[in-house]
Amino acid sequence: MTSPSVPSSPVTVVVRYFASARAAAGTEEEKVELAAGATVADAVQALRELHPGQLSRVLDAASFLVNEVAVRDRGRALGDGSYLDVLPPFAGG
Repeated sequence: MTSPSVPSSPVTVVVRYFASARAAAGTEEEKVELAAGATVADAVQALRELHPGQLSRVLDAASFLVNEVAVRDRGRALGDGSYLDVLPPFAGG
């Protein structure tokens, strides 16, 4: 006997922008609702759609943290309530 499939609830991710990403997005932080099982790559695509223009270029070069841990694999799934930090390249030493 197969149990009926239950639609998964969307996840809400808190996106925090730093430096030029903050300027390009026009905000320091925002909540973004994504489909259940969404990945970092899905979140980045959603951000491109929310903020067309300059933020797209920043996202191309940015690094990301999920819950304050560096992410190298953009296929990493995001849980409800996760923090996604957008870190553009920084200059200096």
